[in-house]
Amino acid sequence: MMTAVLCLLVFHGLIGGLDVILNHELIERLPERLGAKTEEALHGVREFIFAAIFGGLAWFEWHGAMALVLGLIIAAEYLVSFADTLLEERTRRLPLIERALHTILFINLGAYTALLVPQLIDWGRMPSGMQLIHHGMLTWLLSALSVLSFTWGLRDTLSYFVLRKKQNRIAGA
Repeated sequence: MMTAVLCLLVFHGLIGGLDVILNHELIERLPERLGAKTEEALHGVREFIFAAIFGGLAWFEWHGAMALVLGLIIAAEYLVSFADTLLEERTRRLPLIERALHTILFINLGAYTALLVPQLIDWGRMPSGMQLIHHGMLTWLLSALSVLSFTWGLRDTLSYFVLRKKQNRIAGA
Protein backbone atom coordinates (compact mmCIF):
# COMPACT_ATOMS: atom_id res chain seq x y z
CA MET A 1 0.00 0.00 0.00
CA MET A 2 2.80 2.45 0.82
CA THR A 3 4.33 1.98 -2.61
CA ALA A 4 1.07 3.21 -4.17
CA VAL A 5 0.98 6.19 -1.78
CA LEU A 6 4.56 7.10 -2.60
CA CYS A 7 3.98 6.78 -6.36
CA LEU A 8 0.94 9.05 -6.07
CA LEU A 9 3.05 11.54 -4.12
CA VAL A 10 5.71 11.54 -6.85
CA PHE A 11 2.95 12.12 -9.41
CA HIS A 12 1.60 14.93 -7.21
CA GLY A 13 5.00 16.57 -7.03
CA LEU A 14 5.45 16.40 -10.79
CA ILE A 15 1.99 17.75 -11.63
CA GLY A 16 2.29 20.40 -8.89
CA GLY A 17 5.67 21.45 -10.25
CA LEU A 18 4.22 21.70 -13.76
CA ASP A 19 1.40 23.88 -12.40
CA VAL A 20 3.83 26.17 -10.60
CA ILE A 21 6.22 26.63 -13.50
CA LEU A 22 3.68 26.77 -16.33
CA ASN A 23 0.80 28.61 -14.71
CA HIS A 24 2.15 30.56 -11.75
CA GLU A 25 5.44 31.59 -13.31
CA LEU A 26 5.17 31.65 -17.12
CA ILE A 27 1.50 32.38 -17.82
CA GLU A 28 0.29 34.36 -14.80
CA ARG A 29 3.63 35.71 -13.50
CA LEU A 30 2.28 35.71 -9.94
CA PRO A 31 5.54 36.81 -8.23
CA GLU A 32 5.33 40.09 -10.19
CA ARG A 33 1.63 40.81 -9.56
CA LEU A 34 0.78 42.99 -6.58
CA GLY A 35 -2.65 41.39 -6.32
CA ALA A 36 -1.08 37.94 -5.92
CA LYS A 37 0.56 38.68 -2.55
CA THR A 38 -1.78 36.49 -0.48
CA GLU A 39 -1.78 33.76 -3.10
CA GLU A 40 2.03 33.69 -3.00
CA ALA A 41 1.89 33.38 0.81
CA LEU A 42 -0.49 30.41 0.56
CA HIS A 43 1.69 28.80 -2.10
CA GLY A 44 4.73 29.18 0.13
CA VAL A 45 2.95 27.50 3.05
CA ARG A 46 1.72 24.68 0.83
CA GLU A 47 5.20 24.09 -0.58
CA PHE A 48 6.63 23.81 2.94
CA ILE A 49 3.86 21.34 3.80
CA PHE A 50 4.73 19.22 0.77
CA ALA A 51 8.42 19.39 1.61
CA ALA A 52 7.51 17.81 4.97
CA ILE A 53 5.19 15.20 3.43
CA PHE A 54 7.57 14.21 0.64
CA GLY A 55 10.63 14.03 2.87
CA GLY A 56 8.78 12.62 5.85
CA LEU A 57 7.28 9.68 3.98
CA ALA A 58 10.41 9.10 1.90
CA TRP A 59 12.47 8.32 4.97
CA PHE A 60 10.17 7.50 7.89
CA GLU A 61 7.25 5.55 9.22
CA TRP A 62 5.27 7.76 11.61
CA HIS A 63 4.38 5.64 14.65
CA GLY A 64 2.07 6.38 17.58
CA ALA A 65 1.41 10.08 18.15
CA MET A 66 3.59 10.91 15.17
CA ALA A 67 0.91 9.39 12.90
CA LEU A 68 -1.46 12.04 14.23
CA VAL A 69 1.16 14.72 13.50
CA LEU A 70 1.40 13.55 9.89
CA GLY A 71 -2.40 13.44 9.67
CA LEU A 72 -2.52 17.05 10.87
CA ILE A 73 0.10 18.09 8.29
CA ILE A 74 -2.03 16.54 5.55
CA ALA A 75 -5.17 18.19 6.96
CA ALA A 76 -3.30 21.51 6.80
CA GLU A 77 -2.62 20.83 3.11
CA TYR A 78 -6.37 20.43 2.53
CA LEU A 79 -7.10 23.71 4.32
CA VAL A 80 -4.41 25.65 2.47
CA SER A 81 -5.49 24.23 -0.91
CA PHE A 82 -9.15 25.07 -0.26
CA ALA A 83 -8.23 28.59 0.86
CA ASP A 84 -6.04 29.02 -2.23
CA THR A 85 -8.83 27.81 -4.52
CA LEU A 86 -11.33 30.25 -3.01
CA LEU A 87 -8.81 33.09 -3.23
CA GLU A 88 -8.00 32.33 -6.86
CA GLU A 89 -11.70 32.32 -7.75
CA ARG A 90 -12.07 35.79 -6.21
CA THR A 91 -8.91 37.41 -7.58
CA ARG A 92 -8.23 36.14 -11.09
CA ARG A 93 -9.56 34.13 -14.01
CA LEU A 94 -7.67 30.85 -14.15
CA PRO A 95 -6.47 29.53 -17.53
CA LEU A 96 -8.08 26.22 -18.52
CA ILE A 97 -4.77 24.36 -18.14
CA GLU A 98 -4.48 25.61 -14.56
CA ARG A 99 -8.04 24.50 -13.76
CA ALA A 100 -7.31 21.09 -15.30
CA LEU A 101 -4.09 20.64 -13.33
CA HIS A 102 -5.82 21.72 -10.10
CA THR A 103 -8.55 19.14 -10.72
CA ILE A 104 -5.94 16.42 -11.21
CA LEU A 105 -4.12 17.55 -8.06
CA PHE A 106 -7.29 17.48 -5.94
CA ILE A 107 -8.25 14.02 -7.22
CA ASN A 108 -4.72 12.79 -6.51
CA LEU A 109 -4.75 14.38 -3.05
CA GLY A 110 -7.89 12.39 -2.24
CA ALA A 111 -6.41 9.21 -3.70
CA TYR A 112 -3.15 9.26 -1.76
CA THR A 113 -4.94 10.32 1.41
CA ALA A 114 -7.47 7.49 1.08
CA LEU A 115 -4.64 5.00 0.72
CA LEU A 116 -2.58 6.55 3.51
CA VAL A 117 -5.29 6.73 6.21
CA PRO A 118 -5.36 2.96 6.92
CA GLN A 119 -1.55 3.03 7.21
CA LEU A 120 -1.74 5.98 9.62
CA ILE A 121 -4.26 4.06 11.73
CA ASP A 122 -1.92 1.04 11.83
CA TRP A 123 1.06 3.24 12.68
CA GLY A 124 -1.01 5.02 15.32
CA ARG A 125 -1.34 1.75 17.25
CA MET A 126 2.45 1.46 17.62
CA PRO A 127 4.67 3.09 20.24
CA SER A 128 5.36 6.72 19.35
CA GLY A 129 8.42 7.50 17.28
CA MET A 130 9.86 7.78 13.82
CA GLN A 131 11.10 4.57 12.20
CA LEU A 132 13.76 5.07 9.52
CA ILE A 133 12.87 3.29 6.28
CA HIS A 134 14.11 3.26 2.70
CA HIS A 135 11.89 2.73 -0.36
CA GLY A 136 14.62 2.50 -2.98
CA MET A 137 14.26 4.90 -5.90
CA LEU A 138 11.01 6.32 -4.48
CA THR A 139 12.95 7.58 -1.45
CA TRP A 140 15.33 9.47 -3.70
CA LEU A 141 12.60 10.86 -5.96
CA LEU A 142 10.59 12.08 -2.97
CA SER A 143 13.73 13.50 -1.37
CA ALA A 144 14.41 15.53 -4.51
CA LEU A 145 10.79 16.73 -4.56
CA SER A 146 11.09 17.66 -0.88
CA VAL A 147 14.16 19.80 -1.53
CA LEU A 148 12.52 21.42 -4.56
CA SER A 149 9.32 22.09 -2.60
CA PHE A 150 11.25 23.61 0.29
CA THR A 151 13.31 25.78 -2.07
CA TRP A 152 10.23 26.96 -3.94
CA GLY A 153 8.50 27.59 -0.61
CA LEU A 154 11.33 29.96 0.30
CA ARG A 155 11.03 31.64 -3.09
CA ASP A 156 7.24 32.15 -2.82
CA THR A 157 7.56 33.37 0.78
CA LEU A 158 10.18 35.89 -0.33
CA SER A 159 7.87 36.92 -3.18
CA TYR A 160 5.10 37.54 -0.64
CA PHE A 161 7.34 39.86 1.40
CA VAL A 162 8.56 41.72 -1.71
CA LEU A 163 4.98 42.21 -2.93
CA ARG A 164 3.87 43.32 0.54
CA LYS A 165 6.69 45.88 0.66
CA LYS A 166 5.74 47.20 -2.79
CA GLN A 167 2.09 47.39 -1.79
CA ASN A 168 2.94 49.27 1.42
CA ARG A 169 5.17 51.67 -0.51
CA ILE A 170 2.37 52.36 -3.01
CA ALA A 171 -0.20 52.81 -0.22
CA GLY A 172 2.12 55.22 1.60
CA ALA A 173 2.86 57.29 -1.51
